[in-house]
Amino acid sequence: MSSLDDVFAEHGVHVRPLGLAITLLGRGWQQFDELIRATAAPRRSIEELLDALGEDLEREGQAVRIRPGADYVRYCIAPQVDPLDAEVASHRDLLATLTKYIEDVPRAMAALDHVQATPDTVLRRALWLDGRYDLRTARLLFLGDHDLTSLAVRALRPEADLTVVDLDERVLEYVDRLSGRSIHTMHADLRIGLPPIAIGSADLVFSDPPYTPEGMGLFASRGIEALREPTKGRILLAYGYSPRHPALGAQVQRELATSGLTFEAILPDFHRFSGAQAIGSTADLYVCQPTAKAKKIRAGKGKLGIYTHGPQSVESGTARSALLAGLHEIAGESGLPVETRGADWSVPTEPGQAVAIDLRADPGPWLLRVLLATNAQRLALLVPNAHPDLGNAESQSALISLVRDKYRLRLLRSTPDNKHAVVVADAVDEPRELLTKAHAKLGNIEKAVAEDVLGYRLIDLPRHRIGELPATL
Repeated sequence: MSSLDDVFAEHGVHVRPLGLAITLLGRGWQQFDELIRATAAPRRSIEELLDALGEDLEREGQAVRIRPGADYVRYCIAPQVDPLDAEVASHRDLLATLTKYIEDVPRAMAALDHVQATPDTVLRRALWLDGRYDLRTARLLFLGDHDLTSLAVRALRPEADLTVVDLDERVLEYVDRLSGRSIHTMHADLRIGLPPIAIGSADLVFSDPPYTPEGMGLFASRGIEALREPTKGRILLAYGYSPRHPALGAQVQRELATSGLTFEAILPDFHRFSGAQAIGSTADLYVCQPTAKAKKIRAGKGKLGIYTHGPQSVESGTARSALLAGLHEIAGESGLPVETRGADWSVPTEPGQAVAIDLRADPGPWLLRVLLATNAQRLALLVPNAHPDLGNAESQSALISLVRDKYRLRLLRSTPDNKHAVVVADAVDEPRELLTKAHAKLGNIEKAVAEDVLGYRLIDLPRHRIGELPATL
């Protein structure tokens, strides 16, 4: 066990978080998770600090403190004063509202690297954005918003032009409901591409991407695409890494620079999270200005593996042959020639006879998008057996209802094995035009849709709004 002096010496000039931890522990009981968040120190560093305190550390469940009477004054460091703290505290009612919103936000999906920002962080983001930029005139786009930062900005600036693009259908519905549809919402998987209506639409882009080089690079590139005038716009990114592993930070910063971004500012420990203890439950705010080079870079399709967990993680496997053979066999049951395609709904494709698509990496939203985007006599889709659209009779019925005017569905659970399922879609005799033209603007097919989505394509519409479309378009 290292002495406290050894632990402090090992951290060199980065010792302030440990000194703050000593200060807090000397004041009384501290919850372990909150101690990490308050100090912005990696979990491992806090664990080493606590071990070094030896018998002078008292524990009670998850709470810890320095034994009353023990003298560690010479190690104490006072917390820094941030002017934004007072401003956050002055918005007590809004902070309470955001806290309630975050308590009820759809459950975090580990496969999408969701780690929830604290309510005061969400408010801090909104206050900083409002203090730095003229949100009365700027168009602000959020690439993913499980943290609900858009709602905090809407509360501060009711006149702001805000858009949320997200892969998680639940988040889009939640933001729609709480904002009274005063925030534009669009569905997209950024690996596939941005909705065309979002390209060149924004002055500011805010995102808290997956903290991998691949994820940060992809979200940054999509942010550049979304700016009306890249060199005049700004991209605001959350990113955190452990000071114990600076090489990870260097990788991401190289990725951002390669995308054509320059760092106007990096504000350390700006964001605090309920989780992510390996990086001290914190992340920095990167304020990025695109260079002229950025305008010439086209992101194209992104790699599937951009996350740190689940089937879409950077390290996820690619074993395929036996499963795809079973899928191919099901697709060809009708005797039609079978064509294998990738999971891509970005642009219209030629109609097929029998089409087989591997959707094993689907976090949930892909299945519906592929059904809408692909026109075929028969479509066979391989998905996880635990896919949310197949989980129970209600979810199955909802999926069937959304596409019934295009496809008759059969849901083959535990096929070809007990970890997967196959969704078989056979074309109906007279499909609904809207469902076969998913890449056309809704207003070009029928103007009896809500005015705020006339310029949308069906493929970009949030799922809950697809279900609201008039039945006779």
